[in-house]
Amino acid sequence: MITHSRLAAPLLAAPLVVALSLPPARAEVESPWSAPEGTAVRLVAGAREGVVHHAGVEIRLASGWKTYWRYPGDAGIPPQFNWGDSDNVERVEIDWPAPIRFDEGGATSIGYKHDVILPLRVVPKDPGQPVRLDLALDFAVCSTICQPASASVALDIPAAGAAPTSPALENATAQVPRPVGMGASGAPAIEEARLEGTGDKARIRVTARLADSAAGDLFVEGPNEDWALPLPERQPGADGRTVFVLPVEGVPKGASLADSPLRFTLVDGKDAGAVRAVEATARLSTP
Repeated sequence: MITHSRLAAPLLAAPLVVALSLPPARAEVESPWSAPEGTAVRLVAGAREGVVHHAGVEIRLASGWKTYWRYPGDAGIPPQFNWGDSDNVERVEIDWPAPIRFDEGGATSIGYKHDVILPLRVVPKDPGQPVRLDLALDFAVCSTICQPASASVALDIPAAGAAPTSPALENATAQVPRPVGMGASGAPAIEEARLEGTGDKARIRVTARLADSAAGDLFVEGPNEDWALPLPERQPGADGRTVFVLPVEGVPKGASLADSPLRFTLVDGKDAGAVRAVEATARLSTP
């Protein structure tokens, strides 16, 4: 279900010519590319771990283009995944590398401005048989305007799994926020998420510890796609903490904010090229 819609009208000028550099196939299992304008998509498979096949949705973006995270922020369209034509697949779990926020003509969105691989964990119905992974992907890509894109890709994965997982897929997995509890030690960490004020003055205040406060960011999601919480503003806190504040907006009618678990994704800076990020799901503290 599309929860945000801000697609611009079709281009009236000459079509943008996008030159994507698509590398040749590597030794590990991968699908052919599907290449709508501004992007290219394929499936890649890695090693099997237990009964789980590691795989990924690789999205290449032309220079200056971007695409959206699972929650796109003020504007945009989250990707929609249809695995219905797959064979011997019990479920597919999608992991999301840490995103960034970016401006889109006065609106602020969440997503990726460079190539990205979304790691997958594929659980087969019968672990002793091969897997046919078939994806119909509907998403959006943006340059000066945003436009819908669709890609259809399929990949056969041997029962024993593919070749060893590629460095690119391993790197993408390392960018996925690490699950932690509220109040965890170290940095990055989320110390507290509190509901303050009432009525029009109600706000959510999140206190965090960051190794790189200048590069840190926070994204807050509700329990389902009906929620559309705004992006928080960053403020300096006491004792080196960083505080993120967001107004209480985008809560579905009839929903109880105090009783609803929210998902907090805290992104720190980079350490030796790797993004430090954590994710916690918790209810808000109240006075």
